[in-house]
Amino acid sequence: MKKRGKRKEMIAKVISDKMDKTRVVLIERTTMHPLYKKVIKKYTKAKIHDEKNKSKVGDKVKIAETRPLSKEKRWRLVEIQKE
Repeated sequence: MKKRGKRKEMIAKVISDKMDKTRVVLIERTTMHPLYKKVIKKYTKAKIHDEKNKSKVGDKVKIAETRPLSKEKRWRLVEIQKE
């Protein structure tokens, strides 16, 4: 059998829980400005799959990359982190 590569994992914050089995999360990352060398925060919104509807708005969650589950869902919930 072929060995699969390691899937990406990230920490994100839940910003919406209005959909069934889907959460919208905000992923924050830091990057360096190419000219001014200042650290900048960049944000990305992503939809994640939460099978049991356990996470709520404001929770910090660990998410992992997965196969496409719908048109926009490419991540799944791994665990809810302590706040």
